[in-house]
Amino acid sequence: MHYAELKTAWAELTAPGAPFEVETINVRGVPLRAYKVAPSSGRELWLATTAFAEREYLIYLGERITYAQAHAQVNAVAAWLTARGVAPGDRVAIAMRNYPEWMLIYWACLCLGVAAVGMNAWWVTEEIEYALKDSAPKVVFADAERLARILERPDMAAGATLVAVRTDPVPANVVDWCAVVATPGAMPQRSVDPDADACIFYTSGTTGFPKGAQLTHRGCINNLLSVVFAGQVGALATARATGVATDPDAPTPIPVVLATTPLFHVTANNCGAYAATAGGGKIVLMHRWDAKTALTLIEAEKVTAMSGVPVMSRELISHPDFAKHDLSSLMSLGGGGAQLPPDLVAKIDAAVATARPNTGYGMTETCGIITAVAADFFVDKPDSAGPAMPCYEAKCVDDAGHAVPLGEVGELWVRGAQVIKGYINRPDATAEAITDGWLHTGDIARMDQDGFIFIVDRKKDMVLRGGENVYCVEVEAGLYRHPAVAEACVFGVADERLGEEVAAAVVLRPGETLTGEALRTHCAPIMAKHKIPRYLWLLDEPLPRNASGKFLKRQVKEALATEDAV
Repeated sequence: MHYAELKTAWAELTAPGAPFEVETINVRGVPLRAYKVAPSSGRELWLATTAFAEREYLIYLGERITYAQAHAQVNAVAAWLTARGVAPGDRVAIAMRNYPEWMLIYWACLCLGVAAVGMNAWWVTEEIEYALKDSAPKVVFADAERLARILERPDMAAGATLVAVRTDPVPANVVDWCAVVATPGAMPQRSVDPDADACIFYTSGTTGFPKGAQLTHRGCINNLLSVVFAGQVGALATARATGVATDPDAPTPIPVVLATTPLFHVTANNCGAYAATAGGGKIVLMHRWDAKTALTLIEAEKVTAMSGVPVMSRELISHPDFAKHDLSSLMSLGGGGAQLPPDLVAKIDAAVATARPNTGYGMTETCGIITAVAADFFVDKPDSAGPAMPCYEAKCVDDAGHAVPLGEVGELWVRGAQVIKGYINRPDATAEAITDGWLHTGDIARMDQDGFIFIVDRKKDMVLRGGENVYCVEVEAGLYRHPAVAEACVFGVADERLGEEVAAAVVLRPGETLTGEALRTHCAPIMAKHKIPRYLWLLDEPLPRNASGKFLKRQVKEALATEDAV
């Protein structure tokens, strides 16, 4: 591969006066790299889309909403929130699946300087209660299923106004969404601080409770520019390497993004939805992931980009009806949430003539991507996550926090405008995760001479199941709540479809009996379905521990590899 052309294109796009020029700014006493021409806030980004008034924006089943219609509803939501006394610095929770209303509420919040709290739609009642009490929103917008869970324990939303979205009938003392969007009024005037919280997205916690990450306007906007930069630098470098120049007068394709993952995650929201919105494109929403439905939507809506967890791309290209659909509009296929297996990179490249494989490695704590790689550069280094984007400093460090030599492995630390402010109500967790602006990713990595980053292991005790982080301690805490459980050791096992599945070795108290079905039934009301162990081993002997009393998880996993789970 022509990595010299990549470096040349990189330098050209980030040079003084270029679209992705980077400057160092002082934020909260820390020097951070940021894009010089980045819009100041999500409000500025959204209001600029009035130029796309007649274009279609949100597509969901048979519903089609233009930018003009979206702006009318966003203005109404903003006016309603203002009339209810919601002010800059307050929080508004969104608890629903990927409905069009999700994006409308989100932009209304950002235009007011109000933080949108993304509630995980898979959470059970207990998890919703924790997040609502932790974030203390002034208003909660919820669909029928999430609203029913909230109303099981009305005190969890004490002091908040509940708004029912796509709910019939609307329960007593709950505001109907129709009344909200019928509110007259223009978008209220606001000046939004770039370092104000744009949204609070929850990430699983190592202490048994999720942590509310504070994603700032600056972080979200810089991530948008990183996403755009990744596409442009790759295209420019490839053109230089192949000698095939692009036509400068050719119209820029209007992006059409198929949102396959939840909007309460940075992959769908900060990367997919932001990019489509900024380009005046369409966001095609799915009720739930289904490969056949995705094929139909790609063909019907002329989707240009599909990004999701790796299993989605694999299921798409291996579907029996794959060859029956016209996918010629598709320009990129891949995603984030987990590393694309090298074999899948090659299969994507071969399967769709017009689409090139791409991936982005990132975290909730970086408002989206840290690295990105696509096309020939990805095919050439399919086990790489790509180089860190221009607004980052990146280094691999040893246990003492000292940088290791190039090529050696260490924990990846990054610093830049995209790193979160911290975790709400968790100064301890913030201090543990961020040192002088450097985010400790918890991933073990190495860098090569081209600046490409290779993720080789995880430092965190975590299972990455279909793009969802499942912290072992959180699941163990739930298992220990069963009176028959004496010891619980949770770990991940390889899964061809999801990357990893949750597994648990459980030792019962003397004299107790328990079935796998009964233990899973116990878990159901206290943790989301994807966290419940698929594989369970119920044991009689104590689990092996090290000198400090910690379970020897690798030894446990290896010992159970040949044993049948329940």
